[in-house]
Amino acid sequence: MNKRDYYEVLGVSKQASEAEIKSAFRKLAKKYHPDVSKEPDAAEKFKEAQEAYAVLSDSSKRSQYDQFGHAAFDQMGGGTGGFDFSDFDFSDIFGDIFGGGFGFGGPSSSTRARRGSDTLVRIPLTFEEAVFGCKKDIEIDTMVECDSCHGKGGHDEKTCSTCHGSGQVTSEQRTIFGAFATRTTCPTCHGKGVTYDKTCKKCHGNGRVRENKTVEVKIPAGVDTGNKLRLNGKGEAGTNGGPNGDLYLEFRVKEHPLFERDENDIYLKLPITITDAVLGCKKDVPTLNGNIKLSIPAGSKTNDKHRLKGKGIADPQTGRKGDMYVIVDIHIPKKLSKEQKKLFESLSKTKLDDSDKFDKIRKYL
Repeated sequence: MNKRDYYEVLGVSKQASEAEIKSAFRKLAKKYHPDVSKEPDAAEKFKEAQEAYAVLSDSSKRSQYDQFGHAAFDQMGGGTGGFDFSDFDFSDIFGDIFGGGFGFGGPSSSTRARRGSDTLVRIPLTFEEAVFGCKKDIEIDTMVECDSCHGKGGHDEKTCSTCHGSGQVTSEQRTIFGAFATRTTCPTCHGKGVTYDKTCKKCHGNGRVRENKTVEVKIPAGVDTGNKLRLNGKGEAGTNGGPNGDLYLEFRVKEHPLFERDENDIYLKLPITITDAVLGCKKDVPTLNGNIKLSIPAGSKTNDKHRLKGKGIADPQTGRKGDMYVIVDIHIPKKLSKEQKKLFESLSKTKLDDSDKFDKIRKYL
């Protein structure tokens, strides 16, 4: 089933600000929430709006969506369409619309298992590392689960005496839509359902600590500047038992002194002399896999192009190699010896202007 564009779902432009996106979702949530809407397809429209907001309100996910569309989340787990927004916290939005105690039947944001944040690291590569692939040790500064309390934030756990382990207390609240039996976060355990006799000294109750760690990465051959590599589960640790986020590596490839890259093709400017161009020659030419002998035909001109099939860069997805193009670049000498100058003067007395281009100019002289 084809999904609608997220911007279309919320009714905003691709240049919409965060405030405009939030305002658009508030209107749709108020209109289509199943607890208040009478429209037959309200639940589907509400879910569609939730998913769109979960992506577009997150700058990182929005950037991925703008670049790759729905395909950006095809491998990110969960749900029909790929993107799993079940761990997204909508409480601030719903609290604004329906009041802070409006109940939705789900766990509080304090106890919900939440996926860790994704991490983006930019990696510099030499031209050769990008072309042939390599292994690198990447240092990242990230949040990991506290190994002292195993992510709980405390020691000597016991059931909360106020909510009896539910993490919520029930009360009745009146809103513009009538009276509702609502559940609010337990003020004693803050929604966890448990309390601890001792707060963990290592993480100070957070359940996570910041750590500098090294990750070994195999970079595939053929990557280019701007390409990203996703490492599942290598991002920040989740909370309340949630999964880790992902680590994204974005590459920056340094320029090569000889080769110029265009996707999977490479270009090399080959300097030759006037006599090489007039008489023809054979030249040693460097390629990515060693030198070859290239024949330059007589009468060559600047910017003549010679294609070397399959001598380019392998595509990181298919392995198919691009081509190499050698561009002729005729160099005019700035300094001549007396002997060379005499030869050119002698040559100038012979007729070399037999081209049609010379005839065209003569007609206007």
